[in-house]
Amino acid sequence: MMMHRIAKTLLVAIAMLAGHAGWAQPYPDRPIRLVVPFPPGGSADVLARLLGQKLGERLGQNIIVENRAGAGTAVGARAVALSAPDGYTLLMGTVSSHAINPAMANVGYDPIADFTPITRLASIPFVLIAHPSMPVSNLADMVRLAREKPGSISYSSAGPGTSNHLAGELFSSAATIDLLHVPYRGSSPALQDLVGGQVNLMFDLQATADKYVQSGKVKALAVTSARRSDLLPTVPTIAESGYPGFEVSAWFGLFAPRGVPQAIIDKLNAQAVAVIQTPDFQERLKGMGATPESSTAQAFADFVRSEFDKWGGVVKRAGLAAKP
Repeated sequence: MMMHRIAKTLLVAIAMLAGHAGWAQPYPDRPIRLVVPFPPGGSADVLARLLGQKLGERLGQNIIVENRAGAGTAVGARAVALSAPDGYTLLMGTVSSHAINPAMANVGYDPIADFTPITRLASIPFVLIAHPSMPVSNLADMVRLAREKPGSISYSSAGPGTSNHLAGELFSSAATIDLLHVPYRGSSPALQDLVGGQVNLMFDLQATADKYVQSGKVKALAVTSARRSDLLPTVPTIAESGYPGFEVSAWFGLFAPRGVPQAIIDKLNAQAVAVIQTPDFQERLKGMGATPESSTAQAFADFVRSEFDKWGGVVKRAGLAAKP
């Protein structure tokens, strides 16, 4: 970690000297690399490619999406943290890379100090779904049943420390109930066992849960977003169901390494926000089950800090925090 800090400091110093010496060309004057810390085909990858195309058109340069999966987003995020702070290497960051994984393990980077947030891009809320055999019709019913039978109501997840596992931990704490966590190797088998009745509940992304809700194979009790979902407009939020302030989402945002000149951050923010606000981009995101979002760089930085603090607390309470 010390060598990482020294190397990063040298890169920042070189970038500052280049700027003072007048060596820098108008930005951008060559292609930009956008690192996605996930394999191809997932939500982060699809969003990065859509953003890359539109943002590249506005900046007048190609944006090359590079998938660098591994270690639960740590490989790709660490590569960006160690890259030159010149604006030519960016990260498609997520709640995993900047809030959950750093709380669970030594990922080789500091999610706050080693990055400059540019803007929020989108979020996908979770929906709490139940097997139809569950004798509940809303969140209050479920909480009442959980209190009557502590530890007997199960919920599935994609594995320990995944966002749908921690959504369950956060809600259990908020509602003061004891749910039985059943981890799987991935969201798909976790969802299939819920549909099959092997488990009772799951916090699943609304984008994948929607077709099962519509077909009646599961029933939706509440969504985790701050406001109701366009996909499931009749399903109340957890916040409006008696838990004000409760909000969980799989969020996505654009990051640069620490030390990128402010003028470059301002330009990237302005152009990315312009892309996000176009009707075509918003419709594409809504088709993915995602909610388009944008922000100032400072507002996004504040949000990332709050998410890091929130999920760090959840991870610690769940006994998943990295050992000192």
